[in-house]
Amino acid sequence: MYPAKFDFYAMDCYRLVGEDELARALTEEVLRAGTDFDGTERSPPMRNAEARVTLEVTAAREGDSEQALVMGERALEGERQSVPSRSS
Repeated sequence: MYPAKFDFYAMDCYRLVGEDELARALTEEVLRAGTDFDGTERSPPMRNAEARVTLEVTAAREGDSEQALVMGERALEGERQSVPSRSS
């Protein structure tokens, strides 16, 4: 597994178990690694969207509804695509 992928899955796990500080730290790394110097996102769109959902959830848990709303809206921006799994 690539380090960026590990950070992504760990970020998700920390969010799910309520370790918000660790989740946010990994989220920042996931977004940094997935974005070029000019702001172009190079990671799969769903990876960065999921990272923003993590920021949304952690902000909401802290009572920062304004930041949660901003991150939620950013998570819904961009091109996302859900496709069927190749396994049957």
